[in-house]
Amino acid sequence: MSALANVKILDFSTLLPGPFGTLVLADLGAQVLRVEAPGRTDLARMIGELDGDASYAHRYLNRSKKSMGLDLKKPDAIEIVKQLIAEYDVVVEQFRPGVMDKLGLGYEALTAINPKLIYCSLTGYGQTGPYKDRGGHDNNYLAIAGTQDYSRRINTAPVPAGIQVADVAGGSMHLVAGLLAAVIQRLETGIGQQIDISITDAAFSLNVFAASNYLGAAATTGPEQELLNGQQFYDYYQTNDDRYLSVGGLEPQFKKTLCEAIGQPALVELALSPKLAHQQAFKAQLTDIFKSQDFTYWKTLFRSIDACVEPVLTMDEACQHEQINSREMIVEVDGIKQVGCAIKMSASPAKYHFKGCSLGEHNQILQQEFGFSEQQINQLKADGIFGKQS
Repeated sequence: MSALANVKILDFSTLLPGPFGTLVLADLGAQVLRVEAPGRTDLARMIGELDGDASYAHRYLNRSKKSMGLDLKKPDAIEIVKQLIAEYDVVVEQFRPGVMDKLGLGYEALTAINPKLIYCSLTGYGQTGPYKDRGGHDNNYLAIAGTQDYSRRINTAPVPAGIQVADVAGGSMHLVAGLLAAVIQRLETGIGQQIDISITDAAFSLNVFAASNYLGAAATTGPEQELLNGQQFYDYYQTNDDRYLSVGGLEPQFKKTLCEAIGQPALVELALSPKLAHQQAFKAQLTDIFKSQDFTYWKTLFRSIDACVEPVLTMDEACQHEQINSREMIVEVDGIKQVGCAIKMSASPAKYHFKGCSLGEHNQILQQEFGFSEQQINQLKADGIFGKQS
């Protein structure tokens, strides 16, 4: 049995943060039904390379999730959602504050129907505060959260991250944690609740060292001023063919192993020194040494050496890497390769039922699970409740 087999989610979210959160839940067994607007395409369907009429990213983000197309501007569609709430007793929505209330699908309206409802709202800035109605994207949230100013090189602009850190590490994963906490509490009390996840809040909470030091000791920071942001040897190093290596090894044993591996045991004294000037001198030495050989040389050398030195891989190389593959992080779903679930459970492993589907592909749920007659379905179609997709 899947870990979350008894969790049934109505998912109104689009794009990335909400869908990634519900992807994790679906992989672990939750029954997720996406409620999509027939007249408003989820942009995630069109971003990147296409698998037929939808992107590979969409096929991944929405795997194992069923889809119902409903025009929520029509009263009959609202009534259908209210009927679904009797069984799909978790809601995930990603509209700006107040939109669901205007539709008649806010927390108060739906919890009156089902007091056990867990209602998760995921937005850029949360349901309260002066920015609550403001639009935003990942780089905006990271900027407001204070992470980008010190996550850069001195005298250079912040770099757009290749992955959406605030959206996913912040918003998606905090949504998953909050939702599961509420499910556990509901098992104990029988009562649901509303969850307000701000992506900016979540991104701000990731400032473990910088924020703690500032709040506790008024210690400010900036680019290349901390142990982990480039001030010392913990960094990326260029090879003579313009590839890069990551060097971590903060612990003494790793520093010693690193110095021995590069044929410079005399550098151990600098490496182990607590003085900043010595650490920076060690970094300068490493910079020159790594630049003396090519990427393949260093990758081969450190492959069998445990020194926290790893090659910076391209996406092609990462997908071929033995560690990624041994962990079954690449799976095949409906004939296409996708990223697997990163949560490994011994008794209830993740399952992948089908790739992200067409909008409204599962409208028949109303007949199969909720007893709608064929006549009712035909009337709903005629009234445009399902849009043009049905």
